[in-house]
Amino acid sequence: MRVQVQNISIGDGSPLVVIAGPCVVESREMVMRTAESLKNTTDRLQVPLIFKSSYKKANRTSKSAFATIGQEKALSILAEVKREFGFPLLTDIHHPEEAAAAAEIADVLQIPAFLCRQTDLLEAAGKTGKVVNIKKGQFLAPGDMKQAAEKVSATGNTRILLTERGTTFGYNNLVVDMRSLSIMRQTGFPVILDATHSVQLPGGEQTKSGGQPEFIFPIARAGVAAGCDGLFVETHPDPSKAMSDSASQLSLDLLPSLLEQVLAVDSVVRKF
Repeated sequence: MRVQVQNISIGDGSPLVVIAGPCVVESREMVMRTAESLKNTTDRLQVPLIFKSSYKKANRTSKSAFATIGQEKALSILAEVKREFGFPLLTDIHHPEEAAAAAEIADVLQIPAFLCRQTDLLEAAGKTGKVVNIKKGQFLAPGDMKQAAEKVSATGNTRILLTERGTTFGYNNLVVDMRSLSIMRQTGFPVILDATHSVQLPGGEQTKSGGQPEFIFPIARAGVAAGCDGLFVETHPDPSKAMSDSASQLSLDLLPSLLEQVLAVDSVVRKF
């Protein structure tokens, strides 16, 4: 199945799509700086891009962790990105009542991994008519995502993406099973690989999650070699200062190299 997001086609032989941006809206300056850099890179490499950022982070390790600068303010910044740079937008929702407000701005509503079984949330997202990206829970087998997708498609909305983001591997660790990309594709929906959340060490630093960003490049290359339809990458101008997922976001200056590598892999895969 091919899913359309504005002028970007995803799946069914379409060009590899990139979903990228900072984990969360921290400030207008940071978000606009990131968007401008992404625009320059993707225009040069001719890569279709969907800009992502959360207006709120509801799932945090510690109660004291940063969550949002305010829903209305964060959404207005994302709307500005859309107007100025022309990117389609992806953002998370956490409660059914958030779906309508987010859908006024976002082109893709994302269901966080820990919430991928929440029926009311999936149905609310589906009813907006927007594309729905469902992240596979760290606790789920890839075949189980068929049930999550059916909760959305039952609303009449079949504009669905499924995203692999690692599976719990003991305590404070994740592993990516590349077989999951093929298994989830059997649902008929396009499949995305999240190369940055996959390197998280959940709760690995007591009050926050750790990460192993040195594995972003090999995981991304492997996912594209396995035939994913898109690549999800959280990127930040200075990950060490990021207010969320500082240990797993990719430094913005490394993104061009990552995209060049995965595009080279993709060009080989498409010959078979």
